[in-house]
Amino acid sequence: MSFRNPSNLFSFLFILCCYGLHAGIAIDTITSSQSVKDPEAISSKDGNFTLRFFTPQNSTKRYVGIWWKSQSTVIWVANRNQPLNDFSGVVAISEDGNLVVMTGLKHVIWSTNVSNTSSNTSAQLSDSAKLVLTETTTGTILWDSFQQPSNALLPGLKVSSNITGRKVELTSWESSSNPSVGSFSLSVVKRINIVEVFIWNETRPYWRSGPWNGGVFTGIPDMTTYLDGFKGVDDDEGNTYIYYTVQSSIGFLVYILNSKGIFEQIWWNDEKKQMENFWTSRESDCDVYGMCGPFASCNSQSSPICSCLKGFEPMNKEEWNRQNWTSGCVRRTLLKCERVKEQNTNLDLKEDGFWEMKMVKVPDFPERSPVTPDICRSQCLENCSCVAYSHDADIGCISWTRNLLDIQQLSSDGLDLYVRVAHSELGKGTNKTIIITIIVIMGTFIIVCCAYLVWRASNHPDKIWHLIKSRKRNNRGFEQFNNGEPPENSSQTVIEELSQVKLQELLVFDFERVATATNNFHLSNKLGQGGFGPVYKGKLPDGQEIAVKRLSTASGQGLEEFMNEVVVISKLQHRNLVRLLGCCVEGDEKMLIYEYMSNKSLDVFVFDEEMNPKISNFGMARIFGGSEDQANTNRVVGTYGYMSPEYAMQGLFSEKSDVFSFGVLVLEIVSGRRNSVFYDDEHALSLLEFAWIQWKEGNILPLIDPGIYDPDHHKDILRCIHIGLLCVQEHAIDRPTMAATISMLNSDVAFLPPPSQPAFIRRQNMLNLVSSIDCHTYSSLNTISNTTIHGR
Repeated sequence: MSFRNPSNLFSFLFILCCYGLHAGIAIDTITSSQSVKDPEAISSKDGNFTLRFFTPQNSTKRYVGIWWKSQSTVIWVANRNQPLNDFSGVVAISEDGNLVVMTGLKHVIWSTNVSNTSSNTSAQLSDSAKLVLTETTTGTILWDSFQQPSNALLPGLKVSSNITGRKVELTSWESSSNPSVGSFSLSVVKRINIVEVFIWNETRPYWRSGPWNGGVFTGIPDMTTYLDGFKGVDDDEGNTYIYYTVQSSIGFLVYILNSKGIFEQIWWNDEKKQMENFWTSRESDCDVYGMCGPFASCNSQSSPICSCLKGFEPMNKEEWNRQNWTSGCVRRTLLKCERVKEQNTNLDLKEDGFWEMKMVKVPDFPERSPVTPDICRSQCLENCSCVAYSHDADIGCISWTRNLLDIQQLSSDGLDLYVRVAHSELGKGTNKTIIITIIVIMGTFIIVCCAYLVWRASNHPDKIWHLIKSRKRNNRGFEQFNNGEPPENSSQTVIEELSQVKLQELLVFDFERVATATNNFHLSNKLGQGGFGPVYKGKLPDGQEIAVKRLSTASGQGLEEFMNEVVVISKLQHRNLVRLLGCCVEGDEKMLIYEYMSNKSLDVFVFDEEMNPKISNFGMARIFGGSEDQANTNRVVGTYGYMSPEYAMQGLFSEKSDVFSFGVLVLEIVSGRRNSVFYDDEHALSLLEFAWIQWKEGNILPLIDPGIYDPDHHKDILRCIHIGLLCVQEHAIDRPTMAATISMLNSDVAFLPPPSQPAFIRRQNMLNLVSSIDCHTYSSLNTISNTTIHGR
């Protein structure tokens, strides 16, 4: 073409402008005349979703997929098992009306494969990320991508099954670089009117949600109908499906089944412009289906994690001691029905009873019937095959007639399970429990009374002396002190009075003010979750940032912890303690309002702003339940990896337990690495083990964080490591006191004794368990941290 002719130049510029205008407009539809060639793309009208060609990391293959925010997350792939080998691919409407992916030679490698189509069809990418094939004239939907999902569960996508065997399920990628169908799948299962979600490894169950009760899956702790938005439908035509919806204010939230079989909830943080993980189906080894075998329970907060149910013992004790729990447990004493069959009149023929397990993910293979709890219990006793029952207000009666498999102890929520045992098994261990309970109740009462006396003494010093003298003469001292009132429910009265006094000394926030500050407890403001409940970031009208701890109504320990923090922390002010600004108590709502610390938790940054560590939650670690005391507790509160072995394994707590935690922190600061950082190493070393090996070999430099190392301060750093190893010695008696530790750090003590091996090493060697213990267990079993910091 010659541009000497003005008309030719005008025509060229006109065509160029039209092409540029066409290329600049984002289209959302593919038609018979409008295809998409690599690297072209189409986008949804709102611009959030894009259908385009892509190459995964560490791969040379080309695929067609739907993306969120273009470069962020792949949520659907068309040609998963038939990748393109070059950049010549085309997405088009074929002559028979199907949507197809073709090579440059027009060889079809993927198709919607709809049989009843017409030549007048189009495919549109909707604002819900659904790719829809439609008959253009009638508007009839012929196919959509929600019918053939990949590994992502999107809002509105229904995972389903029906009586004919047809199902819609998620399938994992083969690997992070290969979108082809992997080993894991997720599907909804209905058995005897009970609906659950399963993750399968090929054909074997790998994870289970627990029964659906119409609002939540009972085997998933902290799941709420409001926040998670799941719905389950079981229609009259044999179709069962699960889906979820998301409020527009929450933004984009999606569930991904990754290549390792883990189901993850991820959310788009629009402020940070990135996806963030909010929940995972694999919090610990206990989440793996049937980890402990039949008639056993898995508790991620115990060591070992597996234990036989009451009345049962390991089937193979040698395997069990090697922490191979797959064979599970067997009944120790026959049930009445079995004893009667033996027709031995000398045997105990008393009725069987039930052992209660609270807050558990109930076993697999349940059966359902719509009866009351009492009838449910009676039906189980009358059925010789029944081995356990449970009852939920929404589900009704649930019972089991086969092996009890995949029981998991939860930290909250769940259901109560009643396991059938022989009558003789019910009394075992009762006397010991009663004695301990009485001692602890008396101890708790004395502590509460002492706290009450201290407060009253500060206001009525003359009465305290009168009380002491009266107590010597008359055991009605409390009646005199309380103006003649009898001491009924005295511990509860003391707690209530203490709470009222302390609350009056704090700034009391009304619920509406806190809700406004946190944007109605919006998901984007959620900083984290602990045993106390969720923590939210907020901003007051004057611009002050706050952290709001909202008491979880499902937490049985929450009220006690709430009282502890309000009463104790309100009187403690220190530059290294997070300041309690106030509280909110309205109806069932109980919240603590703290100053907001912007640098997250101690394990993330080690120090916060201006190098001053701020500590909170320290009051919670001293709260124990009705069957526990400070010296020996059944409820272990803390973070595994920082807890001393005697506390984590036996519930024995002392000052030396805190010394151990401090020692771990010292080694973390020196190394710049977490205690769990080596758990995936081929040698399965923890930080403590690694530090010990380097110390014994005299090769300490690999342990030290290069960012802090200075040859001039080599001796000082070596001394810190030495002190850290002294603090984490296995036996509490060998560890220094905290006062001695401070003296060592201040160089007041010139000579330091040689450290012995850290905790968890010698015990493993003694039991020959090095090859069988999964060190990852210790790093993944987290509850409340004694030293968490707001901002997490």
